[in-house]
Amino acid sequence: MKAVFLNAAKLDFDNKLDFSPLTTLTTLTNYDSSENDEILARVQDQDIIITKELPVGRDVISQFPPSVKLICEAGTGYNNIDIVAAREKNIDVCNIPSYSTEAVAQLAITFVLNLSASLPQQHHMLSRKDFSNFTNFLSVPHFELQGKTLGVIGAGAIGRNTVRLGLALGMNVIIYDPFPKTFGEDVKFVSIEEVLKQSDFISLHCPLTADTKHIINKERLSLMKPSAYIVNTSRGALINEADLIEALRNGQIAGAGLDVQEIEPPSTDNPLFEMENVIMTPHIGWRRYESRQRLVNLMGDNINAFIEGSPINVVNK
Repeated sequence: MKAVFLNAAKLDFDNKLDFSPLTTLTTLTNYDSSENDEILARVQDQDIIITKELPVGRDVISQFPPSVKLICEAGTGYNNIDIVAAREKNIDVCNIPSYSTEAVAQLAITFVLNLSASLPQQHHMLSRKDFSNFTNFLSVPHFELQGKTLGVIGAGAIGRNTVRLGLALGMNVIIYDPFPKTFGEDVKFVSIEEVLKQSDFISLHCPLTADTKHIINKERLSLMKPSAYIVNTSRGALINEADLIEALRNGQIAGAGLDVQEIEPPSTDNPLFEMENVIMTPHIGWRRYESRQRLVNLMGDNINAFIEGSPINVVNK
């Protein structure tokens, strides 16, 4: 079978990855990137399309040739693909739900650790040659994590790993998930409102759907403690960014750690870049070398299983 990766440079940006797991049963063609008007020409005579966070809408999918039988999203989220349009064309869509579980959970806790020690504020002070923390009393918040409450919204694989890391730090953990699961006596499932009211740190681990878009908005931010922080390593649009900026400006919450933004990349004049109580990173949770190579390996599993007639991780059945 023939497979084409429409934007391989999004994944292999350092040219270090081994793509041989994808070539066991396919002939693979890689393009660094593909504009919308290039996609149709590049999928002609192809059986399998691979994308990484590349928007593939109904207008494009409706024109795919009959040869296309599978779209493999190289990642966990698949909100960039119109899965209904793919189903109407009898095209399966599969994702890779577990390749970056540890890496993203580690980044979420890295944000928590940095925010608890006020490292963003301290580095901003140093950048403007303010050395007063070294010569006077510490002028920024600085506190231990044990005994603090970590609220996790979304108890999927990444959320559960974040819970385990929080417990290892001695934090109290509460979870909101629309489908509560058994986790252990040290963890309580509560309503989303209780997570917002009780938590010192809130970490988001939800897919982006019509139901979860702006799950954090002005009303819900108003439930948080003024000393609380919010962390998002999932999808930027889970948070209404304008509402978050307002809450941060007004001191309604203490700060934020954001690996994802509502629009990516964010504009360079985004106010969040200038806020001393905010950590901004460019959607790096999945980008560690080990995670990316694992992703390629798991894509190979997905594609080979599909070719052999036993498709896995299909999201549009």
